Amino acid sequence: MPDYINMYFAADNSQVSEAGNMKNPIELHLRTDLNEEDEVRLYLEAEVGYQVQEAVVSISGATSDKWALAPDNAGSPGAYGAYGAPLLLGLVGAGSEGRVYFWAKAKTVDTEEAKKDITVTLQVNGVAEPV
Repeated sequence: MPDYINMYFAADNSQVSEAGNMKNPIELHLRTDLNEEDEVRLYLEAEVGYQVQEAVVSISGATSDKWALAPDNAGSPGAYGAYGAPLLLGLVGAGSEGRVYFWAKAKTVDTEEAKKDITVTLQVNGVAEPV
């Protein structure tokens, strides 16, 4: 839904790149030998003049089973869902008042090969409507 909704990094309000564009991807640097995990706070915002109902973020890609999503709870992650599971965020509006924050985390396991995995994408679906 790139025409009606966008994803941003909460830390600096920069837009997350869309699939196929590696200009500003979500990057988490993890050591497999330490079974590390890390997380990042993100938000969705609708384009001006629109709102998106029933917004859902889903994870796809070769290692999507190593990514989890959580709602935001006053700047901290709420309860993470199962690894690979989608997250229902509901209504997303335009501008800073319409933002909906959430968290994404990734993990590694010491049985996997260390590599830069660019196969995972966070996809957003919902019903866009003019306001």
